[in-house]
Amino acid sequence: QVQLVESGGGLVQAGGSLRLSCAASGSIFRVFVMGWYRQAPGKQRDLVATITSGGITNYADSVKGRFTISGDNAKNTVYLQMNSLKPEDTAVYYCKANYGLRGVYWGQGTQVTVSS
Repeated sequence: QVQLVESGGGLVQAGGSLRLSCAASGSIFRVFVMGWYRQAPGKQRDLVATITSGGITNYADSVKGRFTISGDNAKNTVYLQMNSLKPEDTAVYYCKANYGLRGVYWGQGTQVTVSS
């Protein structure tokens, strides 16, 4: 099985930055897509950004220009650089790894809180 562990969340003031990390361990196979999702209180879990094994990225409109997703294949790690944070970015951020037929895995989440 694959385990995904997120880190880097915390409390930050509006306009500040955070860098989230998601490290995969265990039985690691070829990953097709990794991404970040978030769930704010009382809301559904929504896509934030994804990155393919080839480095193709996709972002939610709400974070374009502010967030950057990247990956380090050698370290089996994906990152989310979050700049110009807004209070509405407050949520639990979850890492997701898609291994195709091998399955889809989720991390436990890391809390990001942006104060005004």
